[in-house]
Amino acid sequence: MPSRPAAHTKARASVLAALTATVLTVTGTPALAASDSGHPMNQAFERAAGRFGVPRDLLAAVGYGETRLDGHSGLPSQANGYGVMHLASNPGNQTLEQAAALTGKPLADLRADTGANILGGAAVLRGYADKLGLDARDRADIDAWYPAVARYSGTEGPAAALYADTVYTFLADGLDAVTPDGERISVTGRPVSPHKGSLAATEPGARSADYPAALWVPASANNFAAGRSAAIDKVIIHVTQGSYAGSISWFQNPTAEVSSHYVVRSSDGQITQMVRDSDTAYHARSANSSALGIEHEGFIDDPSWFTEPMYRSSAALTAYLCDRYGIPKDRAHIIGHSEAPGNDHTDPGPNWDWTHYMQLVGGDTGGGTTPDGLSFTAYTTQRSGSTGAQVKAVQQLLNEQGQAAGAADGSFGPATLSAVAAYQAAHGLDQDGVVGARTWTALLSAGSTATLQVGASGDGVKRLQRALTAALGSAVGIDGSFGPATTTAVRGYQTSRGLTADGIVGPDTWAALQAGR
Repeated sequence: MPSRPAAHTKARASVLAALTATVLTVTGTPALAASDSGHPMNQAFERAAGRFGVPRDLLAAVGYGETRLDGHSGLPSQANGYGVMHLASNPGNQTLEQAAALTGKPLADLRADTGANILGGAAVLRGYADKLGLDARDRADIDAWYPAVARYSGTEGPAAALYADTVYTFLADGLDAVTPDGERISVTGRPVSPHKGSLAATEPGARSADYPAALWVPASANNFAAGRSAAIDKVIIHVTQGSYAGSISWFQNPTAEVSSHYVVRSSDGQITQMVRDSDTAYHARSANSSALGIEHEGFIDDPSWFTEPMYRSSAALTAYLCDRYGIPKDRAHIIGHSEAPGNDHTDPGPNWDWTHYMQLVGGDTGGGTTPDGLSFTAYTTQRSGSTGAQVKAVQQLLNEQGQAAGAADGSFGPATLSAVAAYQAAHGLDQDGVVGARTWTALLSAGSTATLQVGASGDGVKRLQRALTAALGSAVGIDGSFGPATTTAVRGYQTSRGLTADGIVGPDTWAALQAGR
């Protein structure tokens, strides 16, 4: 997710969530019967289609494109959009209010109730069809709905065409999707030939001058600064909390005051550049002047958006940028938004596979450190004579905890050896002067023992994630966001240490970590 430069004081706007672009499975399976009470979302699509005369499969394809049929428990997206159909309420898109006017449903129901939300989406689509002059015969032709689908995106021009093209790709290829509640939603593939009209001439065709493999769709001049005040020295990885086309649209909206240099699509890794490398995109606050930002379509809590085509396409872009600008291919210079100094975002989140991504980039997958100097994908044994970033981290932690390790210079000498042994003695660890898994775990977890659980965020969660990485010997995403992956790691740790495996980090779990267990 992008963030504005510090100079902007208006309320932060964010990326419009509009669509995914990954077809789960091409299938010929027909839609499940609306009369089956065990399939409420299928019933909702059938009822909405019948009431407003919108093809059922079109509704399902739009919903899948918007949210992958996940209403996120009624919580709003970054664009203040709700439910499976992503009914939005923001300055650029007010489909939520339109749905309320057309259906008579209360806003609260449209936000939180899946049936009402799908009904609202159908109403908005029918409203657009009526404004376009589609009569009953036209509405019976699924290809005639293309302009209405484009309007549903909340944007115009190339971004609207990208959105509608993706929905019609779902219709052509078919869908066999499973909702978070386990219900199967199917759309049978069929030949499509959408009536694009004037939108046919708006499809993006220009190529990027900086990265020829990318399309070029410029962001609004209000959303970036011409030129740079610092040399480019890092690449920052973002997740849109929305869709590819929606992100492109939002960066073109002059009220957004946010942007990114590149946007990557989930399904096939297509890339669109929106800000020239030589200009300053507004995506990471204090890091804007020296960073290149890459947005990735999806939501941080849903790993299904992070497809192999996306990883490979993005990694190829990052490798190209590193080679072009002399950026080291390590985790000190290829970082997440959450790791950029002065930022309060959590993307790309715990589901982003940093090890795989860095392998694809062709860079350092384990030894490189993030900017805080303490976060690594693995904590290796350090002893007298060791050197490097992890020794420096040991020295920093020892000094912070009152042990005189000397200057944090990355060289494991006599002062560091003495400080390690003293720390081990004070915490009931083997006094061998070697920083192995147990000593790492104790050092990294030292500090406040406030209870942490799903939804928590901040430095305490990062401290927990570092300690779990050391204790378990496997990477736990260190992003300061207590999500599903962290919960799984906590439960794994609790189970292996004979603790209550509730996924909540309370006094007993903290005590075990701080004892180096």
